[in-house]
Amino acid sequence: MTEPHEVGAALRASLPHALLDTLRAHLTTTYGATSVRLFLTDYGGTVLSPLDSPGYGERSLPIGGSAEGRALGSQERREQQAPRGEAVDHHHLPVTVRGDPIGVLTVRLPADRSAPVVLDELRQVAGQLGHEILVAERDTDVYQRARRVSRLTVAAEMQWQLLPARACSAAQYAVGAQLEPAYAVHGDNFDWASDADELTLTVTNGMGQGVEASLLTHLAVSALRNARRAGVSLADQAALADQAVWDHYRGASHVSTLLLRVELATGRTEIVDAGSPQMWRLRGKSVERIDLDRQLPLGMFEESHYAAESLVLEPGDRLLFVSDGVYEAPSPRGGQYAERALARALHATRLLPAAMVPGALLRDVAEYRDAETLDDALVLCCDWFGNDLR
Repeated sequence: MTEPHEVGAALRASLPHALLDTLRAHLTTTYGATSVRLFLTDYGGTVLSPLDSPGYGERSLPIGGSAEGRALGSQERREQQAPRGEAVDHHHLPVTVRGDPIGVLTVRLPADRSAPVVLDELRQVAGQLGHEILVAERDTDVYQRARRVSRLTVAAEMQWQLLPARACSAAQYAVGAQLEPAYAVHGDNFDWASDADELTLTVTNGMGQGVEASLLTHLAVSALRNARRAGVSLADQAALADQAVWDHYRGASHVSTLLLRVELATGRTEIVDAGSPQMWRLRGKSVERIDLDRQLPLGMFEESHYAAESLVLEPGDRLLFVSDGVYEAPSPRGGQYAERALARALHATRLLPAAMVPGALLRDVAEYRDAETLDDALVLCCDWFGNDLR
């Protein structure tokens, strides 16, 4: 057998666009694999697109209702028995990087080679592949092209390039987020950064439409990152970003933003609400909106001052952040989503991992509106485990 670290070394030495070919050659030689395929999660989080499929959307698999999708959702290896007469097994292995489920690796092995030790090695190989894909994306468009079942608008292209991963996790927390419409998003955005002692989350809703909204959000998020990386306080991050937006737009455009910083050791959380998206908390069986001191959006006036408020998270808390495209979504029968359906949806999705909650909630919003697509909408879910064992 070839040790997984040998496969990892081969992947690191591979040309960026050829990771799957390199892996396929190793698994064929080492384990006798008869087929090796990689499916990547699309931007909308609804289908798995095969990397080696030509064109847009051909032979994509639904995440709901396929064995590969079940492996992605459960984050566990799934085995699919071959049709009668074939002495091979299909193994679907989630490809996940620090909690971000980016796809599924499907390997066909002869039944007599599907030993537990081999499957454990393949699980490690799938993890290595995920890390190498993220590095390779700096130098090739192959993987991002495969994720698209249709063409992105220019504004959406800008927004997706600005985002971090769609999920991340550590011992103390798990975070997941999603934008809709995924292929035509405008001004909504999310961001996060995790250090040794704290987690910072940012949810942003830039005004306007199309490229202009994306440009506005780019400026605000870049200014927030610049201030965060300078090590200043949360309130000063908001103030510096506010000044950057004001300097460019002189009050003609502004950005609604919510900033949070969580101490990983204690759960103590600082919050700055700059005219932000809404924040909800599921604690036990109780769902409540967290009322915050709503301050001025970034860039509305010159030299605005911001103050942070605080709350303490308890292990088991689930925080949900939703933009106005979610909480103001109207029903044909009357009433907004936040008034009638949000609490129910939070209860209904309480057993899902944080990475899967945003997609499920956005599908529920679309059904509530009786529409296939949403206006600009964002959902971010954060599960707080504290220092308890998961």
